[in-house]
Amino acid sequence: MSSLSLEGRVAIITGASRGIGQGIAEAYAQAGARLVLCSRSLDRVQPVADAIQAAGGQAIAVACHTGDDGQVKALVQTALSHFGRLDVAVNNAGTNPHFGPVLFADDAVWAKTFDTNLLGYMRVIRHAVPAFEKSGGGKIINVASVAGINPMPGIGVYGVTKAAVIMLTKTMAIELAHANIQVNAIAPGVIKTRFAKLLYETPEIADNVLKTTPAKRFGEVDDVVGAAVYLASPASDYTTGTVMIVDGGGHLTSFSV
Repeated sequence: MSSLSLEGRVAIITGASRGIGQGIAEAYAQAGARLVLCSRSLDRVQPVADAIQAAGGQAIAVACHTGDDGQVKALVQTALSHFGRLDVAVNNAGTNPHFGPVLFADDAVWAKTFDTNLLGYMRVIRHAVPAFEKSGGGKIINVASVAGINPMPGIGVYGVTKAAVIMLTKTMAIELAHANIQVNAIAPGVIKTRFAKLLYETPEIADNVLKTTPAKRFGEVDDVVGAAVYLASPASDYTTGTVMIVDGGGHLTSFSV
């Protein structure tokens, strides 16, 4: 199990104030990583860092909007100045401002969703890679979604951006392999977080998800974090360009739109 240890590693996690990001942060801290946690609001992410420190871990909180390249650059510099290195970057910050048919999404919705869900990830990668190269390698973990693999009703715009994240993952895996940087994605199904609340609390959607999920339940944050630990650890040093689907088998069946 030592290959799953994150002792000595420094990780940035975006969107770490709640949900999957918070769960990954807590799991990384338990595995021994030192953490730089960010969200757009410092007030929201500071309690997560405080709780990790109270439990004996090492974490700092930073306000960072991944839509602002300058803030992302400063985020990476904070990790380097505070901990001296960077080994892992988890792209988790996301948005979904549109629920409904894709046809009715205006240009502003498309621009906002792509800027956060795709370009925000790229900004983190762009600034993290030089730090990884100084450390001799690194890990990039992009949180995608099964909505980027199979279409899901109501969240088509979001799904298109997550499909783009999956292709970004595969492309960057090829481009960065020479530098010993592994790039992988996690594609969760419907996980019981505030972000996905509309899906599991809307009866007609929830019923369809459960009907087409072999596990017959929604996912929990704890179902996702194991994949994130593996992809950040030495155990995944020969794993790159993969998409780890965590959805109870739902992608194996047909989701009726």
